[in-house]
Amino acid sequence: MQRSKGTHFLKSSHKVVRRKASAITMDDVAAHAGVSAMTVSRVIHGHAGVREDNRARVMRSVRDLDYRPNLAASALAAAQHTCIALIYTNPSSSYLRELLVGALRGSTRAAAQLVIAAWDELGAKARREAARRLSGSVAGVILPPPLCESKAIVDEFVTAGVAVVSIASSHFSDRISCVRIDDRQASHDMVSHLIAHGHTRIGYITGDPNQTASAHRWQGYRDALSDAGLHYDDALVQPGYFTYRSGLEAADRLLTLSQPPSAIFASNDDMASAVVSVAHRRGLEVPGDLSVVGFDDTFASTMVWPELTTIHQPVAEMADTAIDILLREIRRPPSPAGGTVNHVLAHRLITRASVSRPLGS
Repeated sequence: MQRSKGTHFLKSSHKVVRRKASAITMDDVAAHAGVSAMTVSRVIHGHAGVREDNRARVMRSVRDLDYRPNLAASALAAAQHTCIALIYTNPSSSYLRELLVGALRGSTRAAAQLVIAAWDELGAKARREAARRLSGSVAGVILPPPLCESKAIVDEFVTAGVAVVSIASSHFSDRISCVRIDDRQASHDMVSHLIAHGHTRIGYITGDPNQTASAHRWQGYRDALSDAGLHYDDALVQPGYFTYRSGLEAADRLLTLSQPPSAIFASNDDMASAVVSVAHRRGLEVPGDLSVVGFDDTFASTMVWPELTTIHQPVAEMADTAIDILLREIRRPPSPAGGTVNHVLAHRLITRASVSRPLGS
């Protein structure tokens, strides 16, 4: 039988046929051991998260094949065999766009593999099962909200020895690293901006109550009112869920108050865009009759008229930074002390045409 050029056989029916050690690859070791190349990489580089039986099989194959890693190419090999997953569930399209831009930029620069996983249709149990399956094929995971707030999901990855970095969560722990902004200070800055323009009756639309950033932004709103000597009024605070529809409903409630606010601060741009829509529907001019501001500085903030004053949260930069943090954690030698990173990026107040002084001031 004639063999095609380049074809080789590692095994015959009687014994292992060895090629030169320099020609044996990690993929050969993986095939011989019956495991993935990722598992071989983890064993060779001393990473945690590998079952003991798999570790033993890999080491037997390394000895049987006389595999010798190319140390000169170890950095490149580490990058090529490092698979990182970005998992998301139901974010706004503009927020997701920024996440993807940053993650793709970071993974391309580092020559790492990037897997994008959408868990929109999965329930809580299915998400845990998906995390368990994914743990066997990736070395690191990026979790934006709300997944980064799920203890069950984080537990699955941490228990499997997979490095995790959360994005835009205001909760920092010693279990996983995070990249974020100071949501409380950012919200304070926005309310202070409205107060400086003469607004004293400022409506606020909260974010998803299951996300820690929502509580911090609400606290920043309260702090700014208190610092300016203004009364906090529960009627001026309406629930939202970071969705356009929840912004519509909250805006309707605020604008039907007997004393409606002169300005509304929505805790993301999607909800702020909804406020502008409701104001126009009611015949109100923005910003002449009502000032409107948002948060995030996503694509949505410039797709309405007038364009929104907002807080710039560097989502793309956060995802890019998360890739760097993950790669450092994956490649450092195992340590009982571990060590996580709480990386805080700067936010910026972006002023556009949606704010003016209140009528009569």
